[in-house]
Amino acid sequence: MNSIIFLDGGMGTMLQEAGLKPGEHPEEYGYYNPEVVCEVYEKYLKAGSDVIYANTFGANSHKLKGCKIDTKCAIDSAIKTAKKAIDKFESQNDVKIKKRVALDVGPIGELLEPLGTLSFEEAYDVYKEVMIEGEKAGADLVVIETFTDLLDAKAAVLAAKENTKLPVWVTMTFEKNGRTFTGTTVESMALTMSGLGVDALGVNCSLGPKEILKFAKILKDWTNLPIIIKPNAGLPDPATGLYDLKDVDFAKEMLEYIPLGVDIMGGCCGTNPSYIKNLVDNVNKSLKENKDNQEVLGAVEENKIGAIKNGVCSTTNVVTFGGVRVIGERLNPTGKKRFKQALEECDYEYVCKVALEEEEAGADILDVNVGIPGGEEIKLMKDAIKELQGVVSVPLQIDSSNPKVIEEALRVYAGKPIINSVSADDEKLDAVLPLVKKYGAAVIGLALDENGIPDTAEGRFEKAKYIYDRAREYGIPKDDILIDCLTLTVSAQQEQAVETLKAVRMVKEKLGLHCTLGISNISFGLPARKHITENFLIQAMHCGLDFPIINPNVLSLMDAVSSFKVLSGEDVNCDNYIERFTGRIETTTVSSAEKDKSNKSDVSGETNEISTSVLKGLGEETKKLAKELIESGSKTEIEVINEFLIPALDEVGQLYEKQKIFLPQLINSANAACAAFDMIKERIANRGGESVSKGKIIVATVKGDIHDIGKNIVKVILENYGYKIIDLGRDVPVEKVVDTVLSENVTLVGLSALMTTTLPAMKETIVEVKKVAPECKIWVGGAVLTPDYAMEIGADFYARDARDSVDIAKKVLG
Repeated sequence: MNSIIFLDGGMGTMLQEAGLKPGEHPEEYGYYNPEVVCEVYEKYLKAGSDVIYANTFGANSHKLKGCKIDTKCAIDSAIKTAKKAIDKFESQNDVKIKKRVALDVGPIGELLEPLGTLSFEEAYDVYKEVMIEGEKAGADLVVIETFTDLLDAKAAVLAAKENTKLPVWVTMTFEKNGRTFTGTTVESMALTMSGLGVDALGVNCSLGPKEILKFAKILKDWTNLPIIIKPNAGLPDPATGLYDLKDVDFAKEMLEYIPLGVDIMGGCCGTNPSYIKNLVDNVNKSLKENKDNQEVLGAVEENKIGAIKNGVCSTTNVVTFGGVRVIGERLNPTGKKRFKQALEECDYEYVCKVALEEEEAGADILDVNVGIPGGEEIKLMKDAIKELQGVVSVPLQIDSSNPKVIEEALRVYAGKPIINSVSADDEKLDAVLPLVKKYGAAVIGLALDENGIPDTAEGRFEKAKYIYDRAREYGIPKDDILIDCLTLTVSAQQEQAVETLKAVRMVKEKLGLHCTLGISNISFGLPARKHITENFLIQAMHCGLDFPIINPNVLSLMDAVSSFKVLSGEDVNCDNYIERFTGRIETTTVSSAEKDKSNKSDVSGETNEISTSVLKGLGEETKKLAKELIESGSKTEIEVINEFLIPALDEVGQLYEKQKIFLPQLINSANAACAAFDMIKERIANRGGESVSKGKIIVATVKGDIHDIGKNIVKVILENYGYKIIDLGRDVPVEKVVDTVLSENVTLVGLSALMTTTLPAMKETIVEVKKVAPECKIWVGGAVLTPDYAMEIGADFYARDARDSVDIAKKVLG
């Protein structure tokens, strides 16, 4: 059994005990008090830490803004201080394994597009500076930790791997529901980060060992990389700021990770050198006791090897490989005038609308092709990817023959996509396969080369085998290779249908690879195409096709897939088939034009359409429908807000609460409603009418706390409900909140805090506001708060999330 690598514990709490003031940057404090930080490192080294995290968590240009030191100063000082501590420890002790210093990299603290305003490129540049300075200063490895946004973490990983030669470890922070704050799943993290080539990955912060254990078990199913577990000391008591797990109990709970084969352990918030010493002693004791226990050894080794699951993913959704998975074909301008027009006009709302239709029809993955004559394909693809991943949850397939386009799309995609495609041409293989490997994508290989498509199944199999061999040379996993044996139209080359099906069977049986086909091409030029298309799809699936590229909005094709899954045994107990067809009345499909006609001038129809547009995050469409409703005389501006927009947002909030949608969809829906709301405000202002604001609200992160992502999300949602938000920012002095309440005559204030050490500032703010404005209501929120503690410090309300904040605003302001 391999020995476990032990990390350190919390740094912030140790520095606070040594004199770090609330709101003071730990990096700046460490720069001016290196001897204090050095002493903390020494304590962890004595406790048994093999790797100590440098005091650089927030040493990026965004977080250090306003400080007297910059990124270079902060990192250079922190790394050198940590190295000094190690040198001292190793000179005084017999050390078998050399101690290492990790460059500790935390998130920038701002949401990336499409959730926020920070671009991927801006985030990358911030992290690039951190990584370069960390390697220069002498860091032994990079630890990217406490991330909640998968794309943010990806930017940091690429910055590390492209600008340093250091090993890269990644840990993200999950809530009890198994998702990060932004909705990322454990499986999505595993697929994306493993694909990017990190050296170890895992979970840190937020929860205690007992709560994180289930995430570690999931992680073992999805990666064979070393796993890092760095939990908090249980959960914090906001009244005392203390965590509920003692050092002995923490160590005991961590023993549960040994049979899982977890390789790297440490502690996060609330832990100190005593926790690490107990962890080291207890784990080493357990390892020694079980040295000859074959049952325990077998379990550990089995978990280390494991049967790794595979698939592709978005941030919030994983499509597992195994069985038939439908790839939607409609995001492609070929033969589609309206889609081509949308790309020419950069009308991404139309693109998103088509994507949502495909997702709702049951597509598992969406192919994205934006190639149009004269179009800037790189820009179009990047913009389309950014917009799409804000509204759909299914993974995307990047469809381009241009390696530059493919790479730019791969960089901004949050998840693991499929690349479509590469042929058996060495020049193309050598351009595309390195990208597949670097970004950890899956890839479609076309069974053709520079001489065209072979006429025989054997010829196509030969090309497929060549692509497979070349892909394996680049280290691309077998399960990430899909082969397209190519569909030729039977109206021109009838004999080729049989050859295609035969080739699919050969690839599946002899190479064991996934197979994909663009199905609809089979019937091109024929009348009543759907019969040929459907029959070919069924035959192809029987031959081994598992990734059909079809139009998911053609009911008969999706029905064929559903039926096939029953007969193949994939749909266990026919559950999905029964759900799909129970109660269905077979009717002829009504065309979109007829639907539009039947809905004209129907207020209830408009209501439903507005609600649907808000839910889908389609701002322009929401604005258009609201405007039509007002201009037709059916409803006034205020009635549109109160009867349509607010109920639509309420519905979105309920779906978010039930975890049917996640943060990206919540924010997009809020922005869609905002588009209509802004139009209404402009109409009223132009005719000199009264403001439609429902009231003023102050939001602020309390003194000493520099975290404001949660507060910013609350602000966005409340603004889109029609409230005027006065955002005082983060680390806000008590007197500033009080003065603003008085000067703006505000009757509702929202306060946020993420750190237990800043809760006294929250209480003080509440007390001082109540002194000067007793009628002012205050609600509080933040990860460290509980409903009971909120009442204890004098708050009127506690908000678990943005949705609760809306309910509070409605109660107070209407």
